[in-house]
Amino acid sequence: MSATVMREITPLTQNDCFTLFSRTKSNFDFPLHSHEEFELNFIRNAKGAKRIIGDHIEEIDDLELVLVGPNLQHGWFTHNCASREIFEVTIQFHKDLFDEKFLRRNQLSFLRNMIEKSSRGILFSKETAKRLTPRIIQLNHKDGFDSVLELMSILNELSASSKTRILSDSSFNNTESHTYSSARVEKTYDYMNKNFDKVIGLNEVARLANMSEASFSRFFKSHTGITFIDSLTEIRLGHASRMLIDTSLSVAEIAYNCGFNNISNFNRIFKKKKKCTPKEFRETYSGIRVFV
Repeated sequence: MSATVMREITPLTQNDCFTLFSRTKSNFDFPLHSHEEFELNFIRNAKGAKRIIGDHIEEIDDLELVLVGPNLQHGWFTHNCASREIFEVTIQFHKDLFDEKFLRRNQLSFLRNMIEKSSRGILFSKETAKRLTPRIIQLNHKDGFDSVLELMSILNELSASSKTRILSDSSFNNTESHTYSSARVEKTYDYMNKNFDKVIGLNEVARLANMSEASFSRFFKSHTGITFIDSLTEIRLGHASRMLIDTSLSVAEIAYNCGFNNISNFNRIFKKKKKCTPKEFRETYSGIRVFV
């Protein structure tokens, strides 16, 4: 049942900071893949195409800008796109372009957060994509230090942009790169990731954090931006998505193996988050194997 994901060896050499491809094409023909490098992908005039980032599947609009972190599987597919003039700019840059110590500086907090979140894929708003379109297109006409400086400036502006959307669930690739600067939150996430298949109550994790339930709920949301229940659900859905791709277990078996005690509830939550049923999700991933 496991879908094959191509491991791409990008043309980016160790002697270059980044590489850029700009092209107009009639369809998407590159298979689902992953690679070590970061990738910023700008796509225009491809309404109806299908984007897959980790376990997130979505039909795209006529303009989009997405940042994909290292080793996160991704791909764009023609699907319902009727355009014969798809315009795409792909920028790939090394993981060490920004040194970890450099990113820890106070002035780079926004950039650091974006780099961390890219491990799940980031979709920027259409407004942001429109605003940066001229600079992204013109980047191909710059060279040397000016080109590196402009790329960093573009990334910095993206890091401060609003209305971004995180695409893939954190547990899909079994990675959670974000640091919440709280040992209690980190301990809670570690516990949820190890016990997602079991019943986990608020009282249980609150006790783990040595806090009352009410205090823990406020504390957790203030540090993560989402509730404990939503976080646990996200973790379970990420593992469920992986099982749908990599195993032949039934949807019901996967639901119970991921801590959902009701198949109807699992289907409802899955469809609300993924915009498709578990069966449709599995069929989509099975279908893309023909490209590999």
